[in-house]
Amino acid sequence: MSLLVVGVSHRSAPVSVLERASLATDTQIKLLQDSLAAEPATEAAVLATCNRIELYADVDKFHAGVAELSTLLARHSGVGLEELTPYLYVHYEDRAVHHLFSVACGLDSMVVGEGQILGQIKDALALGQELHTAGRLLNDLFQQALRVGKRAHSETGIDRAGQSLVTFGLEQLAAGAAVDAWAKKKRALVIGAGSMSSLAAATLARLGVDEIVIANRTAARADRLVQILTEPGSTGVLARAVDMTALADELPRADVVVSCTGATGLVLTYSAVETALHRRTTQLALLDLAMPRDIDAAVHRLGGVRFVDIESLAEASADAPMAADVDQVRTIVSDEVAAFGAAQRAAHITPTVVALRAMAADVVSSEVARLEGRLPGLDDKQRAEITRTVRRVVDKLLHAPTVRVKQLAGEPGGAGYADALRELFDLDPQTVAAVSRADLNDTDGVGRGRV
Repeated sequence: MSLLVVGVSHRSAPVSVLERASLATDTQIKLLQDSLAAEPATEAAVLATCNRIELYADVDKFHAGVAELSTLLARHSGVGLEELTPYLYVHYEDRAVHHLFSVACGLDSMVVGEGQILGQIKDALALGQELHTAGRLLNDLFQQALRVGKRAHSETGIDRAGQSLVTFGLEQLAAGAAVDAWAKKKRALVIGAGSMSSLAAATLARLGVDEIVIANRTAARADRLVQILTEPGSTGVLARAVDMTALADELPRADVVVSCTGATGLVLTYSAVETALHRRTTQLALLDLAMPRDIDAAVHRLGGVRFVDIESLAEASADAPMAADVDQVRTIVSDEVAAFGAAQRAAHITPTVVALRAMAADVVSSEVARLEGRLPGLDDKQRAEITRTVRRVVDKLLHAPTVRVKQLAGEPGGAGYADALRELFDLDPQTVAAVSRADLNDTDGVGRGRV
C-alpha cells in the first residue's frame, strides 16, 4: 500500500484561501482524470466539502507523488502553488488511513462529531467509482472509512459532542437563546436545494418555523424539496418554491435566511440586503454556509442584521467544549487503522499464495500424468486414489507455511514475505501479476457501490 493524501482544510488554511480553492463537480472530475494521467498515481479520489479539499491517491513514488498532487490541486483550485503550498498537509500510508478515518468520525470537522461528512465521503467514493479512478485500495479505504464512521456514531456518544453545521450555525444566530424558541413562528428563506440546503430546510421545519420558501435555479429540485417538507406525516410546515429572480421580493418577508448554493459569485449583495432592510422593522438573520460565500460579508456592518458564515463558525467552534466520548472515538480509529493495515498487508501476499498453490496443482497433475504413462494398467479407482493421496500430501506440506506467511504478512514490516515466497519457490512474477489482476477485476465487479 502506497496511499498518499494531499489536502487543505479549515485546520490548515484561512477561510479566505478555502473559499478561493473550492472545487465544482466538473472540476473535481477533471482533477481525478488528470491525477490518473500523472505518472505517480494509479488510483485517485477527491473529498471536497465546504471546509476541506483532499486528494487521495495510490502512488509508487512518494516525493514525486506529493509534487504532482500538489501541483494538480493548485492548478484546478485556481490558487497558485506558491500561495497554496504553506497550507497543504501531507499524510502517507497508515497516517493517511488514520486521517480519513478521523475525518469520517467527525473528529476533524469544524463542528466535532458532525455526521454530514459521512454522506460527503460516500459521494467522493461514488464519483471515483463512476469515473473508474478508485481501484481496490481506495474502494477498500473509503468503504472502511464509512463503516468506521458509522461505528463511532453507534458505539459512542460522539453525537453529543457535535452536531450538524446547520444546527451550529442556527445556534450562533440565536445568540444564546434556545434555538427552538428563537426559530418558533419565524419565516425562513432557504437559498439552494442541495444536500446542505435540504438539511437546513428540514432543521428549520423541525424547529417550528411558520413558513419555508425555497429559492433555487433549478425549479424541479426546489419543488421536490417542498414536496418532502409538506408530505403527510411531516412537520406540517408551510413551504413553497420560488425562482431565484424572486429573491428581492422574498428577502424583506423573511426573518431568517440560510444560503448554500454552488454559485461562483455572490447571491445576496450588500445593496440587496440593505434594500430589504428598508422594508422591514425586525432583525434579519443571515446564515451563509456556502464555499465560496453566497452573501457579501460586509452585511455584518448593517444595523438590523445578524450575520454568520463559515469563517465565524470556525472561530466559534474553536472554543466549543469536546465531549469525553471523543477519546473513545480516537481509540476506535486507532484500532481500525491497525486492522486495516494488517488486512491490506495480508491481502498483498494472497496473489503469491494463490500462484504457489496453482504451481503445486500443476506439479501434481504432471506427476499423475507421468505415473499413468509408466503404469498403464491402473484402473479408474486406483488412479483416483493415487491422485487424492498426492494432492493431500502437497496440501499438508503447503498448509502450515502458507497460513503462517499470511499471519506474518499482516504484521508491520511483513510486506517482504511475498517477495521471499516468490524467490524461494521460483514463482513467475507474471503469474502472480495475473492473479492480482483477476482478483482486482472480481473486486471491482462485486464491490463497486457497496458501502
